[in-house]
Amino acid sequence: MARFDRKSRYAHLTPTLGRDPLGREVAVLPTPIEPPAGTTPVARIRRGEGQRLDHLAAAYLRDPTGFWRLCEANDAMLPDALAEVDELDLPEPSR
Repeated sequence: MARFDRKSRYAHLTPTLGRDPLGREVAVLPTPIEPPAGTTPVARIRRGEGQRLDHLAAAYLRDPTGFWRLCEANDAMLPDALAEVDELDLPEPSR
């Protein structure tokens, strides 16, 4: 069973058992429906030239792997959806 970082959006989810296409039993995580606490935008930031989401997450959220929180705060399913966005909503930093 995979373990997730405590800041991960999957850390609080409980896996269920399912079957893969070959009939093997596997653990399945449900899709997070609601963003976790702390993803309510608290500010708006302007992206500098060449800044990727992991750069912004490291600078503002103190977690470069938290780029997905920027996606959730900006209602983007995939990071690529924010590739051409110059201004982003910033969620509250994790504690």
